[in-house]
Amino acid sequence: MEKQDIVVRVATHLDAHYAVRITDEMESSAKARGTGIAKRSPEYIASKMLEGKAVIAVTYTGQWVGFCYIEEWSHGKFVANSGLIVSPEFRKSGVAKLIKRRIFELSREKYPESKIFGLTTGLAVMKINSELGYEPVTYSELTNDETFWAGCKSCVNYDILMSKERKNCMCTAMLYDPKDHQEPAQTAEDFKQNASLYERFQHIKELKLLDFFKKKNSNKSKSLFSAFFNI
Repeated sequence: MEKQDIVVRVATHLDAHYAVRITDEMESSAKARGTGIAKRSPEYIASKMLEGKAVIAVTYTGQWVGFCYIEEWSHGKFVANSGLIVSPEFRKSGVAKLIKRRIFELSREKYPESKIFGLTTGLAVMKINSELGYEPVTYSELTNDETFWAGCKSCVNYDILMSKERKNCMCTAMLYDPKDHQEPAQTAEDFKQNASLYERFQHIKELKLLDFFKKKNSNKSKSLFSAFFNI
């Protein structure tokens, strides 16, 4: 499918019928990656469409392609572009980048003073974020809104997050601060130069965090640990 056959736009109430398809694919994708995301119901996804706080990609024939939505935290001080998902047959087509760019633009339009942040384990998403002006940050620079962190409970790595007192986990935190940020060209170039280091660091971090968690919970059943991490 060519990109010109796909339209990326702000979702409306007329797109609510895609909500079940979107949430099913979110869950399936999370299981395939062995990571987790905050579970959302079709009703919640539809509400984001009704509020004009979501971006959807569809073909001109009406086939669903991808989706992402905005969440507000700490009374609007922070917003997150959450739930990025692309239908399997359209992955590696460049559509994720188009969706990320449009949801970022929508966030800037609706929340011009807010810091925009995200958590990801994927280098591809980090690359896209870098091209928009995001920079890697520590977890302490993110929202302290308890509701946001409660959303991590459905992730298989939640116990690791809590064991590290929410200071670290498998995900890399990235932030765009409208009042203090580098130009996108600079953050994109920084990522390009350091991509191999980021990849190596992610691998080392995963090994260390898993080892830390395993030692801390050595008195627990090994079968439970194996079920969580498939090792």
